[in-house]
Order: sequence, then C-alpha cells, then structure tokens
Amino acid sequence: MCGILGIVGRQAAAPDLGALRNALQLMRHRGPDDEGYLLFDSSTCTTVLAGGDDTDSRLGLPPLLAQAEGSYDVVLAHRRLSIIDVTVAGHQPMESADGRYSIVLNGEIYNFVELRRDLMQRGYAFRSGSDTEVVLAAYAEWGPGMLTRFVGMFALAILDKSARTILLARDPFGIKPLYWMRSGRAFLFASEIAPLLSLASSHASADVDSLYRYMRFGVTDGHETTMFSGVNQVPPAHYLLLATDGSVLTPNRPYWVPGQVTRRNLSLDDAASELRHLLAESVRLHLRSDVPLGVCLSGGLDSTAITALVRAQLGAAAPIHAFSYVSNDPRTGEGPYVDLAADVFGLQRHAVSPTAGELVGDLEALVRTQEQPFDSTSIYAQFNVFRLARNNGMTVMLDGQGSDELFGGYATAVSAQLASAILRRSPGAIRSLVLSPHMSAPGMRRRIVLSALGRMLPTPLVGPIMSLVGEALYPPWLNADWFRRRGHEATPRVQGRGRESLRDELLHFVKTLSLPRLLRYEDRNSMAFSIESRVPFCTVALADFAFSLPSTYLVGMDGTTKAVLRRAVGDIVPPTILHRAKVGFATPEREWLTALRPWVSELVGSDEFRSLPFMNHSVVEDAIDAQLGDPRAISPFTWRFLNVGAWARQFGVRFE
Repeated sequence: MCGILGIVGRQAAAPDLGALRNALQLMRHRGPDDEGYLLFDSSTCTTVLAGGDDTDSRLGLPPLLAQAEGSYDVVLAHRRLSIIDVTVAGHQPMESADGRYSIVLNGEIYNFVELRRDLMQRGYAFRSGSDTEVVLAAYAEWGPGMLTRFVGMFALAILDKSARTILLARDPFGIKPLYWMRSGRAFLFASEIAPLLSLASSHASADVDSLYRYMRFGVTDGHETTMFSGVNQVPPAHYLLLATDGSVLTPNRPYWVPGQVTRRNLSLDDAASELRHLLAESVRLHLRSDVPLGVCLSGGLDSTAITALVRAQLGAAAPIHAFSYVSNDPRTGEGPYVDLAADVFGLQRHAVSPTAGELVGDLEALVRTQEQPFDSTSIYAQFNVFRLARNNGMTVMLDGQGSDELFGGYATAVSAQLASAILRRSPGAIRSLVLSPHMSAPGMRRRIVLSALGRMLPTPLVGPIMSLVGEALYPPWLNADWFRRRGHEATPRVQGRGRESLRDELLHFVKTLSLPRLLRYEDRNSMAFSIESRVPFCTVALADFAFSLPSTYLVGMDGTTKAVLRRAVGDIVPPTILHRAKVGFATPEREWLTALRPWVSELVGSDEFRSLPFMNHSVVEDAIDAQLGDPRAISPFTWRFLNVGAWARQFGVRFE
C-alpha cells in the first residue's frame, strides 16, 4: 500500500523538484518505508532515477534535488508501505528488465502468485518477489487487458517509453483512489487531493454539483468530479491512456461493468454453497502478506463471517488480533456481540471507545485526513480503530465493506423488493414483505411502504411529491438561488425503480451511493496510520455472482436481508450474530454533538461559516440550536452543516 504522484507533459520551465518532493511528503503516511522518483525526457529517451530522505541507501540513488537542471516530460513519484517482498527489490518506481516500462503502484494484486506462474511459463523472469514486478510483466504481455486478470485493489501508472504513453488505471470498486487535475499544460495525478492542490498552487474552490449532492443527500465520491472544482478521479474499473505531452489518447474506458452478467438458475442451497466457496477463496487471497495482519470486528454479520473464514484459513493455533469500536450507548453498542465472536474464534481482542472530548482534539486532523466532507461521526470511530491497530503493531487489516451493497443489507433494499412485488402483482409476496417481523421497528413498516410507492412514481413527479411530503429538493436551509445562478438543476437521489428495483438499487449503491464513500473513508482512515485495509467482499467474482442471482436470494420475501449470505455462513457464524438486526457502525452522535457545543458555537459564529453562500444561515443556525437544545431532535443534516464548514475552513475553499 502506497502513495503515487505524477506530472505528465513538458513544462514551460523545468519542473520544480522541491515542490514535487514537498507534495509527495504530504502522503508520507501512505508509505513511510521508502521514497522514490523517476524523471523521463521523451525527446532524448533519457531516464533518471532519484531518491529522497527515506530512500534506502543500498539502492545508491542520487538525491532528487541534484537533478534540478533537467527538463522532463514525465515525473513519477512513490511512497512505499512495504507489504509484499519488504526488501529493497520492491522499490518503486520500478522498471522492467528491458527498461521499456516503468510503474508506480498503490495497492495489492492478491493473485500475483498465480499470474507470476503463468508469466514464467510464457518466458518472463523475475528479480523480486513483489506483485509490482508481476504487473509490469503482465502489461508487457497483455497491455490494458491485464486489468481483467487482477484480483486486487490498485491505482497505478505505467510509462511505456517506446510508445511514449502513460496508462492510468483503478481497481474495479475504486478501493484505491486516483485523482487528477490540469495545471497549465500539465496533467497531474495522485493518490490524494492535497498534493495536487499544492502542485497547482491555486486556491481551492467548490464543485457546485458535488456540493449539492453532499448537502442534500450526503452523497460523495460516486462521480468523476470531487468536492474540489477541477479535481477529478479516474472512475472505478476504468483506465485511460495519456501521451507524454499530457494529452489524453484514450479517455476513461471501462474494463468491467457491474451487473452485466447472465442470470443463473441455481437452488438457494447451491447458491449458498458457491458463495461460501467464493468468499473463502477471496479471504485466502487477501491473507497474503509479509507483515502482521489483523481483522476489524464490529460484531455484525459481515465482519464476523470474514473473521470466521480467517480462523479457518489460519488454523486453530494462529493468533488473530481483532480490533473493534465499542460504544457505551445501549442503543448502538455492539460490545456483547464482539465479545461473543472473540470467544468463539479465540481472538486477541482490542477495543476503543473514543469520547466527545477526544473527537474535538482530533477533528482538525480527521477533516484533513478525509479531504472531502463525511456524513457522520461514525468515521471517527473507524479512525480510532485503525489507530489502535497501528499502536498494536498491525500493518494489514481485513474488513467487511461491500457486503451490504452486493447482497442487499440495507432497509432500502427491502423497499426495492416490495416495489418489485407490487409491480409484478404478487399479492402473496406483498403480504409477506409488509407483515415481515423484520419491519417491526417503530415507523419502519411505514417508511418501507412509502419508499416502495415512491419508486413507482413517474420520474417528473418525484421532485414535486418530495416537496409535498416535506422533502424538497431545495430545502429551506439551502440557498436555491445560489445553486441556480451557477447552472445547477436539482434532481432526486437515484434509486432502484421498476420491476427490477432491487437489482437497480444495489447497482446504485455499488457505483454511486454508499460504497464509494465508505471505501474513501476506509482508505483515508487506514492510511492515516500507515495501515493497508483489505475488503474481501469487493471482488469481481463475488459481485458478478451476486448480480447473477434471483432477487429473492438477496432479500427474501419474508424481508430477510442478505438471505443467501446468511445461509452460506450459517454454520460458522454464531446464531445470535447471524440473525441479529442490522445496527450499522454508529456512534452516540446525539450526545457527542451536545458535548461539542463549544466547538460548534465557535465554528457557527466564525466569519468563515457565516460567509458560506450556499446555506440560509438563519434556518441552519435555528436547526443547530434545536439540536443542541434537545439531543432527541437529531437530524441527519446537522453534521453536514458543521462538517462542510470545517472542511471549507481547513482547505480554504472558495465558493464564488
């Protein structure tokens, strides 16, 4: 796991190598073990490799700043967190044996052992035990077609000196980030946004559409744009090809499209058996590591299933360290379930319970770490889990992200299934879903039914109906005129609709709604503490399998969510955890916001906050006062008001 940075395109003057080094230093947390640079001049086909303060002296690389007199088309920079082949043989930027190709890679290719074996049979020789060298050989053999062969998470750049091209690519789910922007004639890319802003030396400004999606729906990360105007991202499962002058030869091109699979006719038992095999194989590959490894354990179905399969792979005697956030709030606390899993699987348990006071102390660092706004304080709980893991010597962690999106774990999946049943005119299915005991929580049945009915409205009526029920696209706290003057057209949040509502809903969650932002949260929180977080549910094999199944295998007609997954792991997950209701990774946000009153008052009263032009401040301040005065009046928007203000202040974001 690493940080990558690149500048492509000849500059009017030689690149500022001091600025390059400083930009890369902003990502030192992503790779504290090594540092490397490659400078390429396409006019002479000259390559210079250089090092920095963290470069191993055994490599004998000259200092970067000693190259200040050169003129270069391509600059590649890398920070390394050593995971596979921790020797100097894994140093990056790495060059192929013939010198034609150079690579910077952030991530892991878990099936590199199998790919290496295949490539050796094709005549390739290897000098290291790293997965990076396997990627270089794979590109030489298959070109961009290699991307469909990888099982892993990655963001990479490969320079082909003969063709004078640079390939940029990102893994199928976007687990690893890859941002880019233009600065003059140069094309800049990096693993994080801050290095790009520092290299561009321009003021940060907000992207209007992204700002609206966050403020109104809490949605981020699922589009090519970001919250920063001019900063874009390579979409998941895409690659693009650049020329060394910085021009785009091949725009974003998909190499995998979620959901484009043939429907399969399997019994539920056969589907569960195949799912168990696929998940076990994924965990096996995700355990490949040359450094200490642990698991994130929430006490829910997904993390417990991963932990159970890790125990099965490693055997009864192997020590397994599990790291958990445990809330003292009885409504959200999962401590008893964490304890149960730890006892059943013989785990060495570590838990953290951060306080509101600690949140205040860490808030500036958290906002800086995440780079874009986040939707709740649960992000801080995860931040602390990874800090605890690092303090206990972990470098790699396994987590359960992606299961809810692929297998239908959210309440909205139930409403989508109900909408499908209504449109298919299946009275038995409608009755079973509406009367399901899984919908017995206060207000749940009404919300599910209303959501299902909303999915059947003609698209032009969705906005007006939302306004009638108090969910206007421009609520009173948003300054609608400010958005409209900038050409913004408000649209409802995407959702599954029609006879295939559930399938569409899950595709939206995978591609644009929850999974992209959850993966960003996880990447930033883990890498802040130099930890590689792996998510075994997020593989093409598992996604293609999930989307090939009948919808009733995902959400049963009795309202059971993740039905096929529960059956697949029913013999290894304790029944109490297997059948418990979904809680989510929740913090006591009501109490925390009340305890944060001094910080809230300072922020809301600041000139920076009051000058934010996209909010109606009298309405916003009344809502915040109501929240602080009555913790029971929790609103999902309160944290958005505060977080966007903290984000704007942290990054000096301009809105005009």
